[in-house]
Amino acid sequence: MTTEALTPSPSAPSLLSLLRVWFGIGLQSFGGGAVTRYLIWQASVERHGWLTDAEFTDYWAIAQIAPGINLLALTVLIGWRVARAGGVAVCLLGLLLPSVAITIALTVIYAQVRGLAGVQSALRGIIPATVGISALLLWRLAAPLYADSRREGRASLILSGVGVGAAIVLSIYQPIPIFVTLILAGMVGALTHWLWARGARRG
Repeated sequence: MTTEALTPSPSAPSLLSLLRVWFGIGLQSFGGGAVTRYLIWQASVERHGWLTDAEFTDYWAIAQIAPGINLLALTVLIGWRVARAGGVAVCLLGLLLPSVAITIALTVIYAQVRGLAGVQSALRGIIPATVGISALLLWRLAAPLYADSRREGRASLILSGVGVGAAIVLSIYQPIPIFVTLILAGMVGALTHWLWARGARRG
């Protein structure tokens, strides 16, 4: 990530406007983390242009290696990018306040109606929709990686594909902590970049 990616936008919104945007995300965060992540992408990239697709992917990668809840780490990064410390505060407040209140209310209601056949049928219908949203966001995250790798050449594209496949295989057949997988991937990427740069200097 470049230093420009951490520089606040010259057309940064007011803190009140920022609070409204994230409060709206918190109100719509039904369906789990994938849905919330998509809403954050939609607001920060598609609707307001605070980040590019590639920057959002970078931010999400950083959020993966942060301890705790990844969505909160992503919110902190975007809030800092848009309006520094004040942005972090209002983004977190806007995201958490409505979603926490709604979750508490729904938990109380669900405890009363969870045995009803209609409720169980509704939940079975929600799951495929959530999977579809996750697949869409996965493509949005993968597109900048594919574009960068293709621009850098076939070797970079192959390396990225191998990295994706290796992470899947390690997660399925050799369960190790996600943090370790990410660290290993970062080390391989850094080593590969160093070797390519060294070869370019010699060439």
